[in-house]
Amino acid sequence: MLFKHNRLSMIKSTILLLVLSLLLSACGGANSQEGASNTGAAGALELSIMTITPSAIPAADDNVIKRAIEKATNSKMHIQWVSNNVYTDKLNLTLASGDIPDLIMINDPFNSTFSKMVTQGAFWNLTPYIQNYPNLVNGIPEIAWETTKAADGNNYGIPRPRPVTGESFFIIRKDWLDKLGLRVPQTTDELFEVMKAFVEKDPDGNGVKDTTALAAYISPDDLGWNGNIGPVLGSIESAFTGVNGNWKWDSHQGTLINTALLPETRESLAYLRQAYQDGMMPQDLLSLKLTQARELFKRNKAGIIVDKTGTMRKIYADDLKKVDPHFKYTDFYPLTNLNGYNPLGSGYNGMLAIPKSVPEEKMKQILKLINTWMNPDVFEIQRFGLEGVHHTVVKGEKKPNAEKLTQDNASDFNHIVNIINIPWDTQGETDEETQANQLFKKVEEERQATSVPNISTGLQSATGQRVLPELNKKIQDLKAKIILGREPIEAWDTFVIDLSRDPELKATTQEMTDAYKKRIGQ
Repeated sequence: MLFKHNRLSMIKSTILLLVLSLLLSACGGANSQEGASNTGAAGALELSIMTITPSAIPAADDNVIKRAIEKATNSKMHIQWVSNNVYTDKLNLTLASGDIPDLIMINDPFNSTFSKMVTQGAFWNLTPYIQNYPNLVNGIPEIAWETTKAADGNNYGIPRPRPVTGESFFIIRKDWLDKLGLRVPQTTDELFEVMKAFVEKDPDGNGVKDTTALAAYISPDDLGWNGNIGPVLGSIESAFTGVNGNWKWDSHQGTLINTALLPETRESLAYLRQAYQDGMMPQDLLSLKLTQARELFKRNKAGIIVDKTGTMRKIYADDLKKVDPHFKYTDFYPLTNLNGYNPLGSGYNGMLAIPKSVPEEKMKQILKLINTWMNPDVFEIQRFGLEGVHHTVVKGEKKPNAEKLTQDNASDFNHIVNIINIPWDTQGETDEETQANQLFKKVEEERQATSVPNISTGLQSATGQRVLPELNKKIQDLKAKIILGREPIEAWDTFVIDLSRDPELKATTQEMTDAYKKRIGQ
């Protein structure tokens, strides 16, 4: 009996151990699956990212620079690169779907969809955590943190820093000016004469009237920025109004004024209408995308763009040299100002947000990842690439191969992590590039004397969040129709009269004014 009892006990014990083993295995499997979303091989942080790429062919998953960054940060990144041309649409669709990557680039921190989701608690408030990551505190300008705050005063994203002195502005073909005996324009009147000559006087010397002046486009992605008509045409409007952004401070009345109500905006519309009529910009203005407008400049078919000086080799100059071997880097000539105006940057270009679907512990790991990535030795991977592949070391200094870095999408990673407090090294691969960099540095220093900040950046208006998206669309549509000659200029006069009486714009103006006065301590 005792033997039978012991045998029965052993069988029960064995069954119990098997059950416990299966349960532990299942739990372990569940934990492993959960861990797989957070960590990869050897405890690496695994995360999904969505951001912008300016490149026609984005970096592949096995990109050598990506792999090197992953190794340095102990991470495995699944990056969804989205073209500049469609990013806003893709972002809105992704936000609406609720299936949001662990780290997502918000190109406009005051995007109405994102702002609404912030108020609903869909994204992490990073304010209590930032102080634990010194590179985020010290490597991103205070102005960027300040101007990306939400209405409640908190930061729901990490600003992607950008120099305040490096804002996009006019860049002109200096060799075309020299060939036609023209000087660098300093006023909108002088610019008009230059644009006219670029169209009529065969600046590319091929004997055919096939050039335009301004590589311009109007895109729905630019609603709320540069007069709602984009970086190129909006920069001309700003040269008329002297305003960076859509709001001007009137010190006499003690209020902000929407730039649509300014008489100078009408003057700029008449100017742009005439320029379009005279062929000084692409006829398919409304269908062009950013990359297509850039192609006009790169293919020697347009003489003026609006962009940052740092885009010279990354985007334009090397391609242009293939079409026009006589083009020199110093012919990529930035204007200091126009009508005494050039824009001062806001200190950021988009920001990185983390949705609440990411657990708190993983959110902290992501912040740690970005903090590590901002260490000089890690960030240098995307600046200089790999030794022997993207750069050589001569007398202790890294000499980059710009063509190979571009080929391997090095600068694309700046759309995830960027550092701006790097001393300007004007030394290039060649004397020609060094001379161009010295020119760019000189122009940026000169711009500081006349640069105008966007005083409305970061200001919040509850009414504005509701009504401005539709109003900005109406403004863009009407401006486009007037420029293209589909509506008379008088249509703008009627619109402005009605707009000045609009109660919702009045409420928005009051709320924006109150926010501005609070910021400046009035």
